[in-house]
Amino acid sequence: MADFPHLSRRGFLNRSAAVGGLLVVPGLLTACSKTDAGAATGAGALDKLREQGFVRVAYANEAPYGYMEGTELKGEAPTLHREIFKALGVDELKPTLSEWDGLIPGLQAGKYDVVSAGMAITPERCGNAIFSEPEFISPTALMVRKGNPKNITDLASAKEAGITVGVMSGAVEGSYAKGAGIPEGKIKTLQKPQDGADAVKGGRVDAFLLTGISLRWLAKTNPDTEVTEPFVPQIDGKAQFSPGGAVFRKGNEDLRDSFNRELKKIVSDSSRYVQLLEPYGFGKSEIPPEDLKTADLCKG
Repeated sequence: MADFPHLSRRGFLNRSAAVGGLLVVPGLLTACSKTDAGAATGAGALDKLREQGFVRVAYANEAPYGYMEGTELKGEAPTLHREIFKALGVDELKPTLSEWDGLIPGLQAGKYDVVSAGMAITPERCGNAIFSEPEFISPTALMVRKGNPKNITDLASAKEAGITVGVMSGAVEGSYAKGAGIPEGKIKTLQKPQDGADAVKGGRVDAFLLTGISLRWLAKTNPDTEVTEPFVPQIDGKAQFSPGGAVFRKGNEDLRDSFNRELKKIVSDSSRYVQLLEPYGFGKSEIPPEDLKTADLCKG
């Protein structure tokens, strides 16, 4: 199971190419522009999926967003998408494993119908594919030692307590910490999530800053830690929601719209949302605000 080695590719972290944020390579997309003859496309895409009884989905094997456990496709995106497509009359998800950087090119080439990988909605990606409305947001949290001895609840309390905060190298959380006024000398850079958990347990940092989703998953294998209630940080007065969604091929707007109608029913019902996704570390704090729209996110 993945230990979040590729979070920088997800788009929750710094989105510049320098730290691995996905910027789709135009040449690669051009090479994949010829659509597979078996692809469900256009206005009749949903009818074709219903007739064949399955939808082809791509995943990148990154827990807890989309991963294979034995022979079962699990994670936030497959679980949510399975529920939605069943409601649309398509009973089976047929999975295809892809490298993260190949997800959108493979979609354009018709190798699958939907990307089910918890992909962050960014303007760069919106130029090459179409996204559903947000299916989750990624508020930030802090991993602390069991019992939270410093009584840290957010970045303001971390600053006030004068504690040392760990962040991942190249991650946007570093800018959150600096924006909250935490001195650079109190911010320690770590290479991967498990390093952050180890630093907390070893007392080298007082708290480790990352998305609540990632930290709750990490805490499952680090029982000497706990995770604070998530909060939405701000940069220059702008809330940093880091939303993700399902991805469809351009030309499949009708399919995307049908998907969105069923998605809205789930995100509007908090108990149903939590029941479906709580096993993967998603709770009420990850439900997208009603006014958070993909069209606005795609504009940047």
